[in-house]
Amino acid sequence: MRPPLPAIVAASGLSSRMGTRKALLDAGGKTFLSRTVLSLKEGGASPVLVVVRDPSAAEGMEALASGGVVIRNPDPSPGSISSLQAGIRALPHEAPGVLFCPVDHPLFLATTVEALCAEFAAEPSSIIAPTYGGRRGHPVVFSRSLFRELLEDDLPQGARSVIHRYLETRVEVPVDDPGILTDIDTPADYQRHFPR
Repeated sequence: MRPPLPAIVAASGLSSRMGTRKALLDAGGKTFLSRTVLSLKEGGASPVLVVVRDPSAAEGMEALASGGVVIRNPDPSPGSISSLQAGIRALPHEAPGVLFCPVDHPLFLATTVEALCAEFAAEPSSIIAPTYGGRRGHPVVFSRSLFRELLEDDLPQGARSVIHRYLETRVEVPVDDPGILTDIDTPADYQRHFPR
C-alpha cells in the first residue's frame, strides 16, 4: 500500500508586503497557519511539515499546536522555494511525493486535498494542480521524481522554474473550491477576505 502524501507548508517568509506576521493572522477563528495545517491533515496529508525561520518563535508553537512537524529554514531570503527545499530534505524516505502550499493560501478545503491525494494514488503524475474556473491554485502535488530538480540551486522562478518544464504532462484536477486561488499577501487582500 502506498504511504500517505506528506505536505509542506511554507511559513518562513518575512511577510514584508503584509507588514505583520502572515502565518499568525486570524482567518475566521483560526490562524492562517492553523487553518492550512488542519485542512491538509483532514484531507489525508501526513505528516504536515511546517517550515519556519525560528522553531522557538510563535509560528513554530502554532504549528506544533495544530499537529504539524516544525522544520527550520536557515535562509528564507530566496522565497518560498527555500521552504520547499528545506521541507523536501526533511521528508520521510518513503514519501512518494509531497503536497506544497504557502501559508498565504489558507482558504482551500480539506476536500480539495482529498481529491489531489486520490488523483495521485490513481495516477502518480509528476505534477498535480487543483483548478477552479479554469485557473490553477494551491496546494500542488510534486512527485518524488521531481525532488532532485526542485533542490537545484538555480531556480530563478522558484518552483515555477520546474513546473514550466512539465506543462505538457501536468495533471489538473477541477475542484469546487475558490479558496485554492486565494493568495493573501497585503493588508488590502486581507481586508477583502476578512472585512472588519
